Amino acid sequence: MQAVVLDGSGAGDGEMGAPRELLVRELQARGWQVDTRALREAAIAPCRGCFGCWITTPGTCVIDDDNRALTRAVYDADLVALFTPITFGGYSSTLKRALDHWIPLISPFFRRFHGETHHPMRYARRLSVLGVGVLAQPDAESEDIFRNLLQRNARNLDDARHAAVVWVAGQGTQPMRAALTRGLGELEVTP
Repeated sequence: MQAVVLDGSGAGDGEMGAPRELLVRELQARGWQVDTRALREAAIAPCRGCFGCWITTPGTCVIDDDNRALTRAVYDADLVALFTPITFGGYSSTLKRALDHWIPLISPFFRRFHGETHHPMRYARRLSVLGVGVLAQPDAESEDIFRNLLQRNARNLDDARHAAVVWVAGQGTQPMRAALTRGLGELEVTP
């Protein structure tokens, strides 16, 4: 089974290395083939919001850069891990820029879903998303926002299976390992 880790950390995010490596090791120890993508090294232009991926080139972003290969890797993966420093409760700008290019995965049509208006998925494949956020210090409000953001993004992806894990820098590996175990258990995905 294939897992893709979208690493939204920046070049100067020194405290991100240990939790990222732990995430990769834990996935590999569970039998996952892991493809880690350092988004800071990818050429990803901002989404234009032109919806050309719905009309002009259905299912493919009109911008021909690294976003196409990343979106394909996400679609092909059995598990997508969004690895990011938590910034004001959200994803890093680097990860957010990549996520904006997931629009080709959804259809331009609308439907009622859980009493809300949403777009259905373009393809039948259901995503499993593990959000792994890193905080520099404990911050309950940012943690709640991060969990809610991941849940709302999953709802937009046709109720993708999802779980959020938050690691506070300096916690050590045991709490992070336990949180990853819980998060992967919530997803009920195994290789």
